[in-house]
Amino acid sequence: MKEIFGKLSDGREISLFTLKNKNGMEIRVSDYGAVLVNVFVPDKNGEKRDVVLGYDNPQGYENGDKFFGAIVGRSANRIGGACFTLNGKTYRLEKNDHDNNLHSGMDFYNKRIWQVKEADDSHVIFLLHSPDMDQGYPGAVDIEVTYTLTEDNGVNIHYHAVPAADTILNLTNHSYFNLDGEGTGTVLEQKVWINADTYTPADKASIPTGEIIPVAGTPMDFRTGKLLGEEIDSSYEALKLGGGYDHNWVLNGSGLRKAAELLSGQSGIKMEVYTDLPGMQVYTANFLEDDHGKNGHTYGRRSAVCFETQYFPDAVNKEQFASPVVSAGEIYETETRYCFSVVS
Repeated sequence: MKEIFGKLSDGREISLFTLKNKNGMEIRVSDYGAVLVNVFVPDKNGEKRDVVLGYDNPQGYENGDKFFGAIVGRSANRIGGACFTLNGKTYRLEKNDHDNNLHSGMDFYNKRIWQVKEADDSHVIFLLHSPDMDQGYPGAVDIEVTYTLTEDNGVNIHYHAVPAADTILNLTNHSYFNLDGEGTGTVLEQKVWINADTYTPADKASIPTGEIIPVAGTPMDFRTGKLLGEEIDSSYEALKLGGGYDHNWVLNGSGLRKAAELLSGQSGIKMEVYTDLPGMQVYTANFLEDDHGKNGHTYGRRSAVCFETQYFPDAVNKEQFASPVVSAGEIYETETRYCFSVVS
């Protein structure tokens, strides 16, 4: 179902698309930024909870700077020194995170109106044309992002692109999840499991050092599952530098596989994350502070957690990391799934 979401500050009209399934689950996505606006999930009592942070209208997304529900590209996360070399040529990007480039600079994909290629009650396909040297990246590329709500309560996000020249493609979704419901407080009592034996430590600017180190014996170990708040304030250097969890985990296995799980004991809602990408940034919203969101709610520090599937941060400058470079004419295709269920 398509409806008017509202208008931007310049008067342009923005649409909202509602997808529903037979289990009473419902999601809403917008053509502004291809943003995931709502995810309504029935809890253990059958009551629907909106489990993603966001805004009530397009101007909230226009003015917001926390990437709620956003599609991020061309390259998610950070590129050290805001530059990279490809085919012998150095490309300089915008420095919007100290001396580094974060989420591809200030001309963000989530601040653009995407074309709607196709829409029905179960899926929406958004299309964005990114011209040559857009955000500083070579090669024109048409990017398709498909949101699908499945009958088994999966929110599937499928990415497809074919660049005209060699370039970087590393797209992700930046939704902030709270399985108690948006605006209900912190997620520190929610339990997380991560399918990763190692992670990539970073410097004080959150640029990976290039090392890949074991999580065993550290607060970064979620292999058996634990509450997010259990060790988040420990004296471990990585957590002190990040102000909490804001790190890339090196996911075990390859192909589409289960990467993580989030569980709320209060609501009984469980979310499983699946991806075919090598890494995942887990971010505990350490820098939210009095952000005014949906339904009059104010979002504070650690009021949600992000699971951003990705190539590793600064991978283009680290030969030992899986490369985010996509050759001219090569198909870039990846999928992330957020699958919901209830545990009584």
